[in-house]
Amino acid sequence: MLRCALPPQASWASRIAWRTITHAGGAGALLLAVGLPAWLACCTLQRTSQLALLTLVVSHLLVQLIKRTVVRRRPGRSAGCATLVEEPDPFSFPSGHATASMSVALVYGSAFTLWAAPLVLLALLVGFSRVRLGVHYPSDVLVGQLIAAGTAIVLAAFRAQLF
Repeated sequence: MLRCALPPQASWASRIAWRTITHAGGAGALLLAVGLPAWLACCTLQRTSQLALLTLVVSHLLVQLIKRTVVRRRPGRSAGCATLVEEPDPFSFPSGHATASMSVALVYGSAFTLWAAPLVLLALLVGFSRVRLGVHYPSDVLVGQLIAAGTAIVLAAFRAQLF
């Protein structure tokens, strides 16, 4: 983990680039990505964004339940790693950003296959950015992405009953 994290003396350009990537997995960007099409679009895009929104909400609830149960301290508080972005809460396991970005990427990617690879790549980068910025361990990110995949698979199986 410490090999992946940016050092405190990293260039401002590097810090800005990784912060920009990490914010792509934040609540504002993702709610915009799933919320607007859910109300403004029609047909496949609307149904897909509704499923993405539901997947995002369910996976977020799971992450918060696990975070408050496991209570794993973030690397900056327990491993002496410098954090280069604000910590949303004191708990690290699992990563909410990694879960949220992968949830949305998988749902949109399954409906719009041409966009699947770029969306999953962006979600993987968001997860890595959390380690790079010193706010998560790699296992936090991996488990978050697995929660996203599981949630997306289960909800996709019930898609016909949901919408």
